[in-house]
Amino acid sequence: MYEGIVQDLIDEFARLPGVGPKSAQRIAFHIVQTQNFDVSRLAKLLVDVHDRVKFCRYCGNVAQQEVCNICGDPERDHTLICVVEEPKDVAAIERTREYEGVYHVLGGAISPIDGIGPDQLNIRGLMPRLEDGSVTEVILATDPNLEGDATAAYLSRLLRTMGVGVSRLASGLPVGGDLEYADEVTLGRAFAGRRMITD
Repeated sequence: MYEGIVQDLIDEFARLPGVGPKSAQRIAFHIVQTQNFDVSRLAKLLVDVHDRVKFCRYCGNVAQQEVCNICGDPERDHTLICVVEEPKDVAAIERTREYEGVYHVLGGAISPIDGIGPDQLNIRGLMPRLEDGSVTEVILATDPNLEGDATAAYLSRLLRTMGVGVSRLASGLPVGGDLEYADEVTLGRAFAGRRMITD
């Protein structure tokens, strides 16, 4: 334990996802000990991100406007929608340069243990995007773990009643892993080898 404000800073960093007590302490001491660390810039960026970042009204991805750059790009294939759990998954897939369609971000995965059901996810926002019949395939790119598989199974049942092709990323992604940590080659191969979901 450290005195007052230093411990407060460590505690605040430790509240961030993926940052444990030791990492929080390292980050805090880096800020405290580095003479030329631009604290004002970091503080301004945090305030700006909080105030200016929005979620795309179509796909739910992070954006600075009402519509994200991907949904607003006429060069993208709007007949393909890739459904992911989080905005970080969009970034992971974009790094592969294998996918030219658009996305839909659910904001999580079905997890009864955590009290997250279909109603807590951005599934309702997906349905209007399919109504005009222009979408030919929905690619389910949820994480290859229990929650991701449950979410994909739920969506595949729901989407097949709408007459749209539904596929799931191919294996090759590690079971129990997160898309965010998959390398570009593995993720690219999973996209290339995706398969249609049938009964």
